[in-house]
Amino acid sequence: MENAMRRHTVADLLRRTARRVPTKTGLVCGDVRWTFAEFDAVVDSVSAGLARMGVAYGSRVAILSRNSHAFAAFRFAVARLGAVLVPINFMLKAEDVAYILRHADAEMLAVDSGCAELGRAAAAKDTAVRQFVWLPSEDSISAVEGMTSFDDLAATAAAPPEVLQLASSDLLQIVYTSGTESMPKGAMLTHDAVIWQYANCAIEVSIGVEDVVLHALPLYHCAQLDVFLGPAVYIGATSIVTAKPTPENLLALMARHRVTSFFAPPTVWIALLRSPLLDATDWSSLTKGYYGASIMPVEVLRELKRRLGQVRFWNLYGQTEIAPLATLLGPEDQLRKPGSCGRPALNVETRVVAEGMRDVEPGEVGEIVHRSPHLMLGYLNDEPRTKAAFEGGWFHSGDLATIDDEGFITVVDRMKDMIKTGGENVASREVEEMVFRIPEVSEVSVIGVPHPKWVEAVVAVVIVKAGRELSEADVITYCAHHMAGFKVPKAVVLTDSFPKNPSGKVLKRELREKYAQVFQ
Repeated sequence: MENAMRRHTVADLLRRTARRVPTKTGLVCGDVRWTFAEFDAVVDSVSAGLARMGVAYGSRVAILSRNSHAFAAFRFAVARLGAVLVPINFMLKAEDVAYILRHADAEMLAVDSGCAELGRAAAAKDTAVRQFVWLPSEDSISAVEGMTSFDDLAATAAAPPEVLQLASSDLLQIVYTSGTESMPKGAMLTHDAVIWQYANCAIEVSIGVEDVVLHALPLYHCAQLDVFLGPAVYIGATSIVTAKPTPENLLALMARHRVTSFFAPPTVWIALLRSPLLDATDWSSLTKGYYGASIMPVEVLRELKRRLGQVRFWNLYGQTEIAPLATLLGPEDQLRKPGSCGRPALNVETRVVAEGMRDVEPGEVGEIVHRSPHLMLGYLNDEPRTKAAFEGGWFHSGDLATIDDEGFITVVDRMKDMIKTGGENVASREVEEMVFRIPEVSEVSVIGVPHPKWVEAVVAVVIVKAGRELSEADVITYCAHHMAGFKVPKAVVLTDSFPKNPSGKVLKRELREKYAQVFQ
């Protein structure tokens, strides 16, 4: 009982906000509009229904769904029971989803109609999933047969059981990051870690109770879920939720709801700038713009500042393992320090180090490392990679960067050749292994190169076996059949040789330089 009196968990946040501002609009999605009191009541009902289905403290509950009011409510309902949420990327193939379900030992899977077939196919691949919950979408659509309906759970008047043993240090979620290896890693994040990060966002990212926040990027991703949705609920800001990040839909929602705050990767900002509807839309309410997940081209940033003069911009940098915000570049430094990811955020200590954990000199390249109360506990069931990640008492990001004499950090490379395309992480090794399955391939090296739409795109550089024939289309078609769309190479370059060092390692930096103009 003493623990319950002192507790501060994600399970408590919505209830406290509902008591502070019960009649304020908390969430809007399509035709659904909830005050914070209504939002809280729905979460109570869904939580009670999940408890009747056997979800309890410590249960692993996965969600495979596009954005919706139901996704948001389900997130808080799971937390209210002390269960552990496992959000999954809906763009993955069934085998990838199945791996996550097995690795996390998930017992229940929540899906929307668009992901139902994928979810069932994945769950059938030797997983522990035996129960499905259907989540309604932004647009009105019928429930999937054979699944427990979210709407039925939400309509039941019941109170969830009080979970007295739930503590702030307990596991809240396992978020899978592809990292740089072919198999994803499950970052274990506690209630404490995520709430420390919420406080960080409220102060540093300037999320206020008066804000109307548009959530358009996938909620399975920690950036939208925990840098924006969670803090908005914590503070009492209004959330507008959509699953359609198209310029037409975004512009309409911004005008209709007088949106004040919006986050998107550079690809979406670029699409907005190129939309013929932009100049005809009333943007006057939007005052806070955020970008992250990949580098914003400086020329695009200048165009945004020119055409959306009233909007203050922030560049947000981090990773799943730190829940995820680590550093930020504020509005006053956008054009003064273009390309920089800024300085450490509140509650974060960040260094750029060389071998032996020596701090680099200004301009010298080193690895970004962090200490923070919102770091993960470690990787689920993976002690070797956890130990490596925390070597020397700091979390190793795997990103190479420089730091200037004012402490501003600029990412210059990814230590293990991570590619960020359209805001999604792609492990080059995973794509290489797939291309290697093609019988005609002798060698392959996968790199990321600049792209006008995706900012960075996956390119496969291939050496064909002597006497064999292979086309660009052959490689792309093969990958598209076996991989999620965002992992498929946008271009394939056929070559006779690779630049290599004396030990035989391919020099990817030289490949990136050589093929940097492939999409120009």
